[in-house]
Amino acid sequence: MSPDFPSYSPAEEHELLRQTVRELADAKIAPRAAEIDETGEFPHDVLAALVQADLHAVHVPEAYDGAGADALATVIVIEEVARACASSSLIPAVNKLGTVPILLSGSEELKKRYLTPVARGEAMFSYALSEPEAGSDAASMKTRAVRDGDHWVLNGTKMWITNAGVSDYYTVMAVTDPTLGAKGISAFVVEKGDEGVSFGAPEKKLGIKGSPTRQVIMDDVRIPAERIIGAEGTGFKTALATLDHTRITIAAQALGIAQGALDYAVGYVKERKQFGRPVADFQGVQFMVADMAMKIEAARQLTYHAAVKSERAMHGETIKDLTFVSSACKCLASDVAMEVTTDAVQLLGGYGYVKDYPVERMMRDAKITQIYEGTNQIQRVVMARQILK
Repeated sequence: MSPDFPSYSPAEEHELLRQTVRELADAKIAPRAAEIDETGEFPHDVLAALVQADLHAVHVPEAYDGAGADALATVIVIEEVARACASSSLIPAVNKLGTVPILLSGSEELKKRYLTPVARGEAMFSYALSEPEAGSDAASMKTRAVRDGDHWVLNGTKMWITNAGVSDYYTVMAVTDPTLGAKGISAFVVEKGDEGVSFGAPEKKLGIKGSPTRQVIMDDVRIPAERIIGAEGTGFKTALATLDHTRITIAAQALGIAQGALDYAVGYVKERKQFGRPVADFQGVQFMVADMAMKIEAARQLTYHAAVKSERAMHGETIKDLTFVSSACKCLASDVAMEVTTDAVQLLGGYGYVKDYPVERMMRDAKITQIYEGTNQIQRVVMARQILK
């Protein structure tokens, strides 16, 4: 591997970064996590703390005033924030999701115009692909973009958009030629302030309640032609390429949720006594804890492995198995997060089931990682196709 890229194992600077993020998360994010979940309000104070520490969008290259962190560093940031609060981890995760299409396919003008304010913490960026009738089958989208002179006019509704209404910018996929199927889809940047842009009511969700999920509604939204991302008709290809990189960030979020649940459960079983002994002394509990830790570490190694491949691909190297490993780490880590958080609730017994303790929140937050950015059923389809092609 080229010395310009991080090794498979985190380097010293990665571990120092982890320590920095964990200290911030423990001090300013974890104490707010229960309230964020209870109120369902976007944590503007957490965003401010992340921006102050330059941890809100570490992936943006230095050329656009960003930190220029590699993909592994980005994974570690998201993992450590998610360990404290899954909702808050969607700040750096979705900033990456929204901007990767521009990094991959956007003009230099678009990069300068939109990446710089995100890097400075002046704006957030969301990603709008799904629609009410186009989820796993994203290519069946109905949102249209029609060329009108030096502008495009967009009409349609995007659904399940993370941080909608809070983000200033949106990568929007829209049909520019309905006769070409997936090859007739193009990508655009839409701004919250564009005339004709509105948002649906916030969804009432099982978890990640501090991250608003809303419809993005476009009614004759007229945008300059130069806001197209890449060439006309390449939007769906860009969307799929984006997910190859950003499924890894969902794996990172799942890892953090799982690690947070394990850490809390371990502390609990060491203190909780039954039959005159700490619960941790019982072999059945020890086996559960061992399995939880083993699964997390397996998922972590696959996720870090995928992150290094993602970084190499972003620098132009052809990584033939990137699609496979990104799907695999997302699928494995999210399944592990659901298993581990469920076991954490079990280890706390009745206390695990009440909101006075954090593991029930972590279990609810973990569920979405098996669904968004491609359900785990779709991930298995993707992996199988990569193996069999």
